[in-house]
Amino acid sequence: MVAKENFNGPIRHLVWDWNGTLLDDSQACVTALNRMLQRRNMKEIDRQQYRDVFDFPVRNYYLRLGFDFEKKDWDENAREFHAYYCQACNVSNLRTGVVDILTQLREQGMPMSILSAAETSTLENMLSEYDILDFFRRVYGLEDPYAHTKVERGRALMEDLQLPPEGVLLVGDTTHDYEVAHAIGCRCILLAGGHQSEDRLRQCPCPVVTSLSAVIDALG
Repeated sequence: MVAKENFNGPIRHLVWDWNGTLLDDSQACVTALNRMLQRRNMKEIDRQQYRDVFDFPVRNYYLRLGFDFEKKDWDENAREFHAYYCQACNVSNLRTGVVDILTQLREQGMPMSILSAAETSTLENMLSEYDILDFFRRVYGLEDPYAHTKVERGRALMEDLQLPPEGVLLVGDTTHDYEVAHAIGCRCILLAGGHQSEDRLRQCPCPVVTSLSAVIDALG
């Protein structure tokens, strides 16, 4: 059993991951990735296989799938994936209960922000399209679409918030979200059903939940 980190005191700010946590887009990623695999005559994968291999930096999981970046530039691969993803994501929905949960938290006076590996302008556009941008005080994405790491952006967000890190809760769906939370000193809850399998999430020393409503319960 993995030991859990212990924090005391109230949560003063809630930071959400976007892809896989609020947006149910793992199947869009599988669809985009399989388009790339088809073009290279490589074996396609299903969603469970994707959840078992997906990781940050994303370049690493491409390598595990057999992509050869000596034959094709990594940036070109990333742009190709992004183009296919944008097509596939048109049918992606918010995860069940997102609007209700965000509304409840706002009514309770809980300030919220977004910290994502998505490119910032794309992220803001998507939040607007799903009509939830106004729920968030700050939106922190990356400067490019290559999804390297969120640690530096997390540190920048914490500096912006000017809050004790133990009073901040990060909710995400990958082990990298835990790594980010640990690096910046804040609390973390991981939500199953996103981009990584529940078994992988439970290797992290933080709570793992299976529904967004459980986040509310965890806040007490």
